[in-house]
Amino acid sequence: MTGFGRAEHASEGIIARVEIATVNRKQADIHFSLPRELGELEAGLKKTVLGAVSRGRVNISINLERASGSEEGLNLDTNRAKALEAAFNELSDILNRAVKLEASDFLRAPGIITYEDSGWDTEEARAAIEPALSSALENLVVMRTAEGNDLKTDLLARLIILEDHAKVIAATTPKIVIRQRELLHNRLRDAGIDLDLNDERLLKEIAIFAERCDISEEATRLESHIGRFREYLDSDEPVGRSLDFLCQEINREFNTIGSKANDSGIGQNVVGAKTELEKIREQVQNIE
Repeated sequence: MTGFGRAEHASEGIIARVEIATVNRKQADIHFSLPRELGELEAGLKKTVLGAVSRGRVNISINLERASGSEEGLNLDTNRAKALEAAFNELSDILNRAVKLEASDFLRAPGIITYEDSGWDTEEARAAIEPALSSALENLVVMRTAEGNDLKTDLLARLIILEDHAKVIAATTPKIVIRQRELLHNRLRDAGIDLDLNDERLLKEIAIFAERCDISEEATRLESHIGRFREYLDSDEPVGRSLDFLCQEINREFNTIGSKANDSGIGQNVVGAKTELEKIREQVQNIE
């Protein structure tokens, strides 16, 4: 599911800012962007993320900065500074005029004022990052929950349409075997074949034919799958993969019904149901 969460936390003179963005993906795919020297923290942080996100591509950006009042991390090479000043004095003597040394000259001269290694202490960074990450995940979950509620409303509406098609098919099911038996009798009669209704071979063939046309089991399983789908939508647990599997099973039942029934009315309902089911499957890919 798509979502975004942002948070920051200050600890031990370090400010950690965390931004999390998620997009749809069948599996959990987590990517961190954080200072290279803190790479060892990634495994632990990933476990924290997986506690809140089980599906989707998750991009996490972590930025650190020193809090106001903390060490500046600057080095001053006094020998180089004195050497620069001496060089300006010598230049003044050579040119026989005053050559002034400005503060900007010290900044531009290489090696006089340098920044210390900006490496971060792992434990200090962890103390700032973990609370920020947890808060950002909470904000992300809030946004994803709101989107999930919208998806649930849409899926329930489409599920009602799917149930309507299934009910029409279930209501027609008892008539399929009778109609197919009558068609078989009519064809044999039209072909001029004398029928002995007590002929065991004929009765056996009719029974086999009727069994092949019987879609009652598929209709029952279809009703069960749709009911389970509705139960999953009311669950507080991640159900995206389960719903995806149910969509496959529902599609399988509709395909079997369409091929066995050999009935135009049922065929129309199968087509309508599969069209709606495809829309449901597209939405299910967005569910945690």
